[in-house]
Amino acid sequence: MSDTGSVPSRRGLLFGGAAIAAGTLAAGCTSNEEKEPAAAAQTAGGGDNDKPGKHVTIGFSAPAADHGWLAAITKNAQAQAKRYSDVTFKPVEPTNDINQQISAVESLISAKVDALVLQPNDGGQLNQVARKAMDAGIPVVNLDRVFPDKLSYRTWIGGDNYGMGVAAGHYVGRRLKEKGIAKPVIVEVQGIATLPLTQERSKGFADALKSYGFSVTARQDAKFTVETGNQVAANLLQAHKRIDALWNQDDDQGVGVLAAIKQAGRKEFFMVGAAGSANAMREIKSGGVLEATVTYSPTMAGSAVRVARLIAQGKGLSDLVELQVPQSLTLASETVTKQNVDRYLPLGFES
Repeated sequence: MSDTGSVPSRRGLLFGGAAIAAGTLAAGCTSNEEKEPAAAAQTAGGGDNDKPGKHVTIGFSAPAADHGWLAAITKNAQAQAKRYSDVTFKPVEPTNDINQQISAVESLISAKVDALVLQPNDGGQLNQVARKAMDAGIPVVNLDRVFPDKLSYRTWIGGDNYGMGVAAGHYVGRRLKEKGIAKPVIVEVQGIATLPLTQERSKGFADALKSYGFSVTARQDAKFTVETGNQVAANLLQAHKRIDALWNQDDDQGVGVLAAIKQAGRKEFFMVGAAGSANAMREIKSGGVLEATVTYSPTMAGSAVRVARLIAQGKGLSDLVELQVPQSLTLASETVTKQNVDRYLPLGFES
């Protein structure tokens, strides 16, 4: 794409964008090559951004896949990149070592990739190397764990942790009202209690429950692991002879939670999960204690690759009037139940 004429330059697109948030990504997007791009954006019927354009190289770095959700992040990014003949996907070795990830990102900067999709192990500790990429003219699509400095990324895309809690809380609240339970026993199995994302999920859950006149009876963290999920659930089941609803904040650790419930033979309550794993959806479909899960889908990595391609090619989103990809994209937390599980199952990840 040319940097001359009425179309904004790549650097202008990179650093001059308006910061607007969008809940969902358009599947089809329209090029900004027209003489009247705003009018074209409003009238486009699906656009043609999926057609081959300028060839671009997209660098990719993420943490090691020691968790089902994290493994799905890399798989989704790779699968999306393969859809485009005009994209060369350049991943580096996944790692949980901060210094190794910094070095890997520096290698992508040296390789002069056209865009970089980066899910940092820690946003604060990788902030400077992301800023280094931006200063070198490489747009960074910050995935999931946000950098504290907005100058360190062109666009952030991720899930809504507070919204996950709200969605779970509304499901639990409505179901308890339907059952006519006035003073329910509600237990919550958290992820890692000290993480802001865990705290945001808990706050959203509590806020939604409050609108029904309910509150959490007991809460314990399970470290996002199957083993700890099993132990924590067993402890909660032993401590509460009656439970009306259980919210588990992570479907990966939910494998252990469900095992503890089945081992205890408890069936008097219903459970809601979180993240949207395939095994959780299969449990929902089977009609057991797990009735629903709220999404925090790793498909966001595929969307991040699509966004990086658009930015590198100087394109925008077809359903928006603006010329540029938004600065922030927060994905909706959707509630998966037995009624709609077949639609969501293809997007589920394996725990």
